[in-house]
Amino acid sequence: MEKITFQDIYKPGHTVLENELFIHNHNPDMLLQYDSNFISFKRMPSVQEFEEAHQYLRDFHQKYGQKHVRFYFPDDEELSEELLAYFQKDEDYTIGFLELFAILPGDFPEVHVKEEIIVENVTDETWNDYLEFQYEHDSVYGETFAEKKKAQHLRNYRDKSIQQFIAFYKGKAAGSVDVIIKERTAEIDGLMVHEEFQKKGIGSRLQKSVMDQFKDRTIILVADGDDTPKEMYRRQNYLYLGKQYNLLKVYE
Repeated sequence: MEKITFQDIYKPGHTVLENELFIHNHNPDMLLQYDSNFISFKRMPSVQEFEEAHQYLRDFHQKYGQKHVRFYFPDDEELSEELLAYFQKDEDYTIGFLELFAILPGDFPEVHVKEEIIVENVTDETWNDYLEFQYEHDSVYGETFAEKKKAQHLRNYRDKSIQQFIAFYKGKAAGSVDVIIKERTAEIDGLMVHEEFQKKGIGSRLQKSVMDQFKDRTIILVADGDDTPKEMYRRQNYLYLGKQYNLLKVYE
């Protein structure tokens, strides 16, 4: 398996500034999406450098009515004691971390095929089912966000480098996943199973469909460090590749 890092992970948007310290990513189509409007540090900053980067991003976001700042720190580096002490002074900062996993399709466990579960590539015929399923999930974050995401889902549908999958359980839309296709990787993104259909094997069937369709690529995904699904990935033979700290602050 070739070396894969967090830099291989897909982030919608574009670079508006890069210097020796950080890369600033901005997504004008999804201003409310924290994870595509952020600064990614190329090396661990000092407290003063962080303060300056924070002020720069806050000023930039205010121009667009954005009420958050998001930062990512270098792969597999612990936050310095000085930074931790600084962040802990402000209870509005949320510190989290992501974990990167990868698997070769042939290493994914066999999945028991159940007739009541059908997984398909999203097509014109199933597009409305997919969109309604996504909208129900996205609306948890507000109607404005959900409406913006509808446009993003449509852009993804038209993008040949992104393949959307939908799972049906006894004819009802029950799960979905998007796959970002690159030359050597296929990235699982937004794997979801409806709460009503949990623990029926739908998530595994979605992943198996990805493995079957992209046998010539390394399958990668990112899991939130505090989420339980990452334990499932370990049981499914995914390899742990690394960790990345992040920081979020939301302004009222």
